[in-house]
Amino acid sequence: MNEFEWLRQTRALREPVAPRRDLWSGIDAALDAAEATTKTPAPRRAARQPQNWLIAASFVGLSLFAGSLAVHLRDRTLANASATVIPEAGRWRPNDPRLAGAAVELDAANMELRQAIEQAPHSPALQRLLNRTQKQQAQLRQMEHQAG
Repeated sequence: MNEFEWLRQTRALREPVAPRRDLWSGIDAALDAAEATTKTPAPRRAARQPQNWLIAASFVGLSLFAGSLAVHLRDRTLANASATVIPEAGRWRPNDPRLAGAAVELDAANMELRQAIEQAPHSPALQRLLNRTQKQQAQLRQMEHQAG
């Protein structure tokens, strides 16, 4: 097959083709037959009322479940937050205002690392980061002491 034959065949595909027999008469007859066999009586109102009550009851139950879950998670979050809060008296605040920002950042990093270690206690990477943060805090305290 050469290129010219291929082009002639593709051009022939553009022309409309009529079916060999009329398909609509068979489709129409099949639809009429299906419609006659599937005639069902209209649903009665009494049959729909139990469905409405079941839907309403399931909605109420789902709402109660979601509400109790939200309260439980809120209480749990508050308990975790109160357990991890460091009292203000335990935090170190340098007198030099140039060091105060660094002290706040190191305290926050220390607290976040402790929380991460609670979730993954056997992580050597987290332990190294915590040790490095504590060393940086000690260096910052020495800098303040040297600055006098």
